[in-house]
Order: sequence, then C-alpha cells, then structure tokens
Amino acid sequence: MKQKFNIIKSTCVPLPLENVDTDQIIPARFLKATDKKGFGENLFRDWRYNEDGSLKEDFVLNDPTYGGCILVAGKNFGSGSSREHAAWAIAGYGFRVVISSFFADIHKNNELNNFVLPVVVSEDFLAELFTSIAADPKMEVEVDLPCQTVTNKATGRSERFEINGYKKHCLMNGLDDIDYLIQNKDKIEQWEKCNK
Repeated sequence: MKQKFNIIKSTCVPLPLENVDTDQIIPARFLKATDKKGFGENLFRDWRYNEDGSLKEDFVLNDPTYGGCILVAGKNFGSGSSREHAAWAIAGYGFRVVISSFFADIHKNNELNNFVLPVVVSEDFLAELFTSIAADPKMEVEVDLPCQTVTNKATGRSERFEINGYKKHCLMNGLDDIDYLIQNKDKIEQWEKCNK
C-alpha cells in the first residue's frame, strides 16, 4: 500500500451521501482481522451486496459507468467509531484520494497513515464535482500534492487544500511513521548522545 504521491489524475466514483460513518465503510463484523489484506472487497459491504452475496446493481461501486482511484464523498465522511479498518478498506479497494467537504478527524488521520489522501474542499466545490461527474462520468480530477491543489478538469476550477507538513513529506516519499524514524536514525542517535 505504500506508494509515493505526486500528482494524481483520475476519473471519480461519486458517493453524494452525508454522514457516512465507519460502520457503513466497513461493518463491525469484519473487524476481527488484524491483517490489512482483503478489506477492499468488503468496502461498503452492506450497500454493495445483498444478503445472499449477490451484487446490488444500483450501488455506485457496482456500476461500470464509474471508476478511478478518487472517491468523491459527501460532507462528514468517516464519522463514528475510530476503527482504522475503514481506511484499510478504502486503500484496499484501490482509492488513493477521498474528496469531501469535511472528514472526521480520526478517520482523516487513519487515511493519511494508510497512504490515502483526504482532500477537504468547500461545499460549493464539492457540489460542482458531483454535477460534473453526473454530466460526464469520464471527467477527471487532478490532485497535485506538491502544490496542494485539486482541479476539476471539466470546468478548470481549482481549490487549494491543507495538509500537515509531516504527512505531506511522508506521502510524497512513500514513508510510514516507522520508515521516517529509521530514515532519521542517525539524527536521533546524535541527539541522544548530546543530551545524556
């Protein structure tokens, strides 16, 4: 799942629902596993599948019209419990970016820790994205992490997004927290030596 981020340009999967919580992202019955593998197939499980395991054809992830590695979601995405499994499922499905006008803080950090970039945009820009995707499901969005901009390629409109400088560095270099510490081992050892 560790992939360096730079500029991502992709079509989008629209999920224009507000208050999507982590139990809807990955139901609690799948939380027994401690390995990240296999969670993508259960992303939005109860919305994607009928009780007999067949696909619900009217759900957006089952609609071949939409695809790409960017999920565009409604306001207040990732609310509810703090389960990291929700971010595992999003990453496991193949999403690299989630765009919303608001994320629950813990979920936002879980996404960053799992190499999924949460991009916060204005409600107006989010509404425009949904309109553009509905008009042309093949339209693309460009997310430029170095410049911290997101651009609706259908309209040319861009917005700047915020990201913690440390997390930006880690994403751009494909580093998790442990990798970052190992990369700075000499500096840490030097500091310890000087501060005994």
